[in-house]
Amino acid sequence: MTDESRSGVLESARDRQQAEVLQAAEGFARGVHAADRSGHDWPHIERVAELAERLAEAEGADRFICRLAALLHDVSDPKLNASKEAGERLLQDWLHGQPISAEARDHVLDIIATMSYNGGHNPPMRTLEGQVVQDADRVDALGAVGIARTFVYAGAKGHSMHDPALCSREAMSVEEYRSERNQTAVNHFYEKLLRLKDRMNTATGRQLAEERHAFMERFLEQFYREWEGR
Repeated sequence: MTDESRSGVLESARDRQQAEVLQAAEGFARGVHAADRSGHDWPHIERVAELAERLAEAEGADRFICRLAALLHDVSDPKLNASKEAGERLLQDWLHGQPISAEARDHVLDIIATMSYNGGHNPPMRTLEGQVVQDADRVDALGAVGIARTFVYAGAKGHSMHDPALCSREAMSVEEYRSERNQTAVNHFYEKLLRLKDRMNTATGRQLAEERHAFMERFLEQFYREWEGR
């Protein structure tokens, strides 16, 4: 067997193994998110994974790492687990059972640990793959789907749709951002969603965010007109 043939066989075997890992990750994520009614459901995960692959291709990032991290990005979210530690154990235990390198596993864990918004307090992503997955997640928080998810989340948490007496918060600690007190769906636009456009990492992500951001601004203009009975 020539060196070229041997290389082709190894590459084919690696591709099959990666495809199997991604298939297993889909099944795992489906199970984790099956009962979610807060907008962090399986369709959200599926959309982010598709966006991550699209961005990875456009930006030259590792598509396997991007899709795997996107599929798993909410598994350890404290909002969906008994505790932050319980979520992290669930994710780490699953990854340790997969036939991937320690380097790939650690890369995925690092992306997931850093990608949450957390009131804007998380450090910048250290790798292109992290930037891609973070952008994909943020794009799904914008536009028509982002608007729908905002009101689904508010309903799940018992937040009011809008209260003109409650002003949005300009600066928040991580604890304040995570607090469920005195939140409204409309204020979430100002506390997070409308800030995402200027926090995108990649050129492709920024392009997608611009269009969806403009749609949300038009929605809010119409919302206020209707709220006031005009």
